[in-house]
Amino acid sequence: MVGGGAGAFIGKVHRDAARLAGGVELVAGAFSSRPTKSREDGILLGLAPDRAYASWREMLEGESARPAGERADFVSICTPPDLHFEIARACLAAGFDVMCEKPLTRTAEEAEELLACARRSRRVFGLMHPYVGYPMVKLARDLVAHGELGRVAKIVVVYPQGSFRRIDWTKPLTPRQQWQRDPKRHGVSGCMADIGVHAANLAEYVTGLKIRQLLSDMARFTNGPLDDDGAAFLRFDKGARGVLLASKVATGEANPLRIHVYGEKKSLFWRQDNPDALTISSPFAPAETWTRGSAYVAAASPAAARATRLPAGHPEGFVEAFANTYRNFCDTIRAKRARRKPTGLESDFPGVREGVRGMRFVEAMVASAGRGNVWVSV
Repeated sequence: MVGGGAGAFIGKVHRDAARLAGGVELVAGAFSSRPTKSREDGILLGLAPDRAYASWREMLEGESARPAGERADFVSICTPPDLHFEIARACLAAGFDVMCEKPLTRTAEEAEELLACARRSRRVFGLMHPYVGYPMVKLARDLVAHGELGRVAKIVVVYPQGSFRRIDWTKPLTPRQQWQRDPKRHGVSGCMADIGVHAANLAEYVTGLKIRQLLSDMARFTNGPLDDDGAAFLRFDKGARGVLLASKVATGEANPLRIHVYGEKKSLFWRQDNPDALTISSPFAPAETWTRGSAYVAAASPAAARATRLPAGHPEGFVEAFANTYRNFCDTIRAKRARRKPTGLESDFPGVREGVRGMRFVEAMVASAGRGNVWVSV
C-alpha cells in the first residue's frame, strides 16, 4: 500500500476490505511522505521492519528485488490525487498490478496516458468506485440489461453530503481537508472530482449508457478555490436524459447517494443508506421491494449473488462493497496467472477506462460551468 497510514480513513477501509475479500494480506507499504512516520506506521500495521518503507520509490525498488514468489503481488494507492499518476505509472512499469483510489488522476490527459501505460504493461488495473460493489446495484444493472425496465428514458442520480457544514472553519484544517481544497493536489474540481465522479460512474454502470453531453452549474459556498456544489443536465446514449446533483454543503446529509432509473415499462430506485433494498415500480401494479440475500435476487442476478455474504436480514454495507471490488480484482489477477480468461463475474470491477470516463466528466463539468452553462461533450 502507498498512503493510507495511521489515522487515514480510506487506508483502513482498503485494508479491511482486501482482507475480507479473502486471500489478501498486507505485506509491504509506504504510508506517509515523511520517511520516519512511514516506517513507524508500517510497524504499527504489523509489517516486517524491512518492508515498512520510507517512500514509495524505496518500496518499489525493495519489492522488485525480491524473488517472484516473495514480493508484493499488487499495490493499493491510497494517496491524494496528485500522486496517483506518477505512482501508478511506476508500479505498472515495475510489473505490479494496481488498485487505485479515485479520481484516477488530476486531468483527463494524465488519465489517457495511464490507460496507455496499463495497456502496454498488460497488468490488472482496478479503480475504487465502491458503490458499484453493492449487490443490489449489481441487481439493478442486470435488470436494466435484461430489459425489465424497457428502454431507459430518465436517470436521476444524487449525492448530497453535508461534510463541509460540519467543519469549524475558524480552526486549522486537517491534512485531508487541506489537500481536498488545493487545486495543485486535487485538480480542477473539488466536489465533482470527489463525489460527483461516483454519481456519474453509478449512473453509467447501472444503465450501461454513457454520458455524451452535459450542461452544468457549479458553485462555491465555502471559502476556497474549488467547487463544493454542482448539478448538471445529462444526455446519454440512445436518447436517454438525466440529472446529476452532488454537493458537500447539503446541511444535515451524511452519504445518501441514490439513483432513480425510469424506463418505459418500470423504474427502479436504490439508495446507499438502505443498500439491501431495491425498489421496482410500474404503472399498473404495487411497488416491489427486492431484498439482498433472497433466493429470487440470486436467481435474477448471479453478480448480486456473488457479492452477497450474509442471509437477508443481516445487513451488509460499505466495507463489503469495497471487498466485492477487491474480490473481483484479485480473482482476475489469479485467472491471468492461471493463464485463463477471467469470467464476466470476475472482471466486474471498475478500471482505468472508468477512470478516464471520470476525468472526462469532471473536466466537462468545469468547462460547461466556466463557459456560462453551455452544453459540452464528455
